[in-house]
Amino acid sequence: MAAAVEGLEPEAAAEDATRGAAEEAVDAGLRVPPLLAGNRLNLDLYPGGCHQLLHLCAQRSPQLLQVEFLRLSTHEDPGLLGATLAQVPGRLPCLRSLVLKGGQHRDALGACLRGCLTSLPDGLSNLARLAHLDLSFNSLEALPACVPQLRGLDALLLSHNCLLELPEALGALPSLTFLAVTHNCLQTLPTALGALSTLRRLDLSENLLDTLPPEIGGLSSLAELNLASNRLQSLPASLAGLRSLRLLFLYSNLLTSVPAGLIHLPLLARLDLRGNQLRDVPPEFLDAPFVRLQGNPLGEALPRPLSPPGTPVVPEMPRLFLTTDLDSFPVTPQGCSVTLACGIRLHFPAGATATPITIHYRLWLPEPRLVPLGPHDTLLSHVLELQPHGVVFQQDVGLWLLFVPPRVRRCREVVVRTLSEDSWTDLETHLEEEAPKFWARCQVPHFSWFLVVSRPVSDTCLVPPEGTLLCSSGHPGVKVTFPQGATEEPRQVRMQVVHMASRELRALLGEPEAAVSPLLCLWQSGPPSFLRPVTVQLPLPPGITGLTLDRSRLHLLYQAPPVATWDDITAQVALELTHLYARFQVTHFSWYWLWYTTKSCVGGLARKAWARLRLHRVNLIALQRRRDPEQVLLQCLPRNKVEATLKRLLERYHGPEPSDTVELFEGEKFFAAFERGIDVDADRPDCVEGRICFVFYSHLKNVKEVYVTTALDREAQAVRGQVSFYRGTVPTEVPKEAEAARQKKGLDALWMATLPIKLPRLRGSEGTGQGLGAGLSLAPLNLGDAESGFLTQSNLLSVARRLGLDWPAVALHLGLPYRELQRIRLEFRDDLDGQIRHMLFSWAERQAGRPGAVGLLVQALEQSDRRDLAEEVRAVLELGRQKYQAGILRTGLAPGDPAPPSPSASESRESTEA
Repeated sequence: MAAAVEGLEPEAAAEDATRGAAEEAVDAGLRVPPLLAGNRLNLDLYPGGCHQLLHLCAQRSPQLLQVEFLRLSTHEDPGLLGATLAQVPGRLPCLRSLVLKGGQHRDALGACLRGCLTSLPDGLSNLARLAHLDLSFNSLEALPACVPQLRGLDALLLSHNCLLELPEALGALPSLTFLAVTHNCLQTLPTALGALSTLRRLDLSENLLDTLPPEIGGLSSLAELNLASNRLQSLPASLAGLRSLRLLFLYSNLLTSVPAGLIHLPLLARLDLRGNQLRDVPPEFLDAPFVRLQGNPLGEALPRPLSPPGTPVVPEMPRLFLTTDLDSFPVTPQGCSVTLACGIRLHFPAGATATPITIHYRLWLPEPRLVPLGPHDTLLSHVLELQPHGVVFQQDVGLWLLFVPPRVRRCREVVVRTLSEDSWTDLETHLEEEAPKFWARCQVPHFSWFLVVSRPVSDTCLVPPEGTLLCSSGHPGVKVTFPQGATEEPRQVRMQVVHMASRELRALLGEPEAAVSPLLCLWQSGPPSFLRPVTVQLPLPPGITGLTLDRSRLHLLYQAPPVATWDDITAQVALELTHLYARFQVTHFSWYWLWYTTKSCVGGLARKAWARLRLHRVNLIALQRRRDPEQVLLQCLPRNKVEATLKRLLERYHGPEPSDTVELFEGEKFFAAFERGIDVDADRPDCVEGRICFVFYSHLKNVKEVYVTTALDREAQAVRGQVSFYRGTVPTEVPKEAEAARQKKGLDALWMATLPIKLPRLRGSEGTGQGLGAGLSLAPLNLGDAESGFLTQSNLLSVARRLGLDWPAVALHLGLPYRELQRIRLEFRDDLDGQIRHMLFSWAERQAGRPGAVGLLVQALEQSDRRDLAEEVRAVLELGRQKYQAGILRTGLAPGDPAPPSPSASESRESTEA
């Protein structure tokens, strides 16, 4: 064929090569498998990929015009590979992603073999839509000239080649955001690299770089820079100008110094300087928790300052960074700084404990018994438990809790709440912001449960026998005056003021002129009554003055928590009116509210208005995963977040429109029940009588992934069911969608919403999960332990059925070598379920009996963006732990774990009213 091509024009030669290769494929009896799926053409895992592509080109298939993703192996004859690539621009004009990788073959030692690609045809520059080009694991010694002409290129991967340099023309790619040139032979970088203003990720690790051009500081959008495993001895000062940088990896170099300005980069979250020659760094580097300095000879060449004889040597305070598989850490009298895997930080000063102690921690999902909320509070964090409980430290321990910032901040404050001596108290809290994270910092004398809440601004004072004045810091017009002799002993008084928008009130009452003052909440310690009357001042409702108001429409309302009724006490007190204020006297504290309305039954209206103050308007959604309809996502969203959340989720999920607006209280419990032939698949600790239990917290993610099943025959037809949301127990008769839509959705109604769910018809044995794959025999699994819970074969099968195309990522995070993935793909070439089951169960057999195997699986699922499956595994383990603890308690072998005290009677009544 080479003789036939010789002497022809390039286009004629390429056409002749195409026709000849296609004829060879037909003559050899080569059958082209159905590799063209939609807009993707995958030819990298099959032998003869170039022949197959040329055959498709010769047939002039119209489907090729729609191909946007092409994968082709470069383990081919160089001449045949070049002739094939010459056809790509003309036959695949819509191509957006081109992967020309080697590495599919390995040598006797298991190392990946490079492909034969040494250049690219110039015609590839005509691929105007190409945004992704992967040339990894090849034999390129220079960047092909056509690459810098691909002006729409967004990602360029050149790893594992033989590149000695990069051309200056690379700086002409205006849209490039990701550039990977790892494992090459680069000694210098082009100065034009700094012109890539859109570049966000740059990986130059495993090269021979000894210097960096100062122009690298011009990468204004760069968020991640990897220069690890080079020969760098110094860094340009311009690196400190990368204001968008979040991750900077410089480990395994020859650095003797670093620019001091790096530590001040505003977004920097990790600076890895391990394994260099740093002998001295600025003090800020030593104190920063995100800087890694292990493996450096810090201070070795510096003379130590002389200390007076007998002066004790104070060792450096250790810093601990816990991984997800650790739930405890040691603390010695030396002290330490600890960062938990969830991001929470603790600082134990030297001398905080006299003897070594082991601290255990656990992050609890919020539930009513663990979250003591007042009627106007909102929860901003999960619940952190630190043990041992009640151990008093000799010095206060610093605690930094992560929280979600509240949407409404006017006249509200964020505090850390903790359990102390059987009662919940609020600690003095300082807020710190390191975007995008927010911390609430406090000092704690002992360990217990901790959470972050938002509450109305609270003003307190100690009332002496001489009397005093208490003013609201949020509403200057609200004052309480204590006369001399009001109390014999000093007593603590606390005040909160809650504002209600006039627009909401008018809409609720349907009265244009209705108005209310701020709601005043007063508490006191000691005897319930004062010895002398206390004067309370409230501002008149907005728009009302003392000169023009109609006194018959002015009402002073009173409530004594936990009773939720409001009483009109206007006739029982002497109201003194000024131009702007109303004053009255009381002998004991409660809640007071000033109303201006023509309505007669003001107490009932006030109860509705007070409920509206604490209600959140939300929508309920139920979406099914597109690749696995049995996976249902249930979520309760504040109304203002629905549109953005759906836009993000609808790439992977589909389903009905969100429900109508529903009103929920903070901390209110509700249930999701699957009905009309659909049931919950797994045994979950949050599942009660087939209902999934939710607790609504307005600032947290009220979302759960639920797997469903059905007893109906799905091979005969699809199953059309529904999920209904209820405030309390599920009624005996399941509401139909049409009937439910006519029901009144008031606060007293059990039913809130019903959304349709459809499980499509099964075809054959698809999705049944029967069998474990050909040639796969399993010993009994022993993953986990009795105390933390086991994973059974059934549990792993449930995971395998839902893993889908994400299984290679999970396998790599589990530590399986790439060659084993390739072997599994070839052994189960046309059986995706077989690939998944074989990978998962063969890994499980090797891990049987080893500690930490289940934690490794959960971590691999999370790293592969399958948090839904990770949560399912956690739920199974939690259920196993509960059953194990219940068995221990039944046999009397061990006492139960300590639990927070049950709420008091008043708290219980408040919760009931909510």
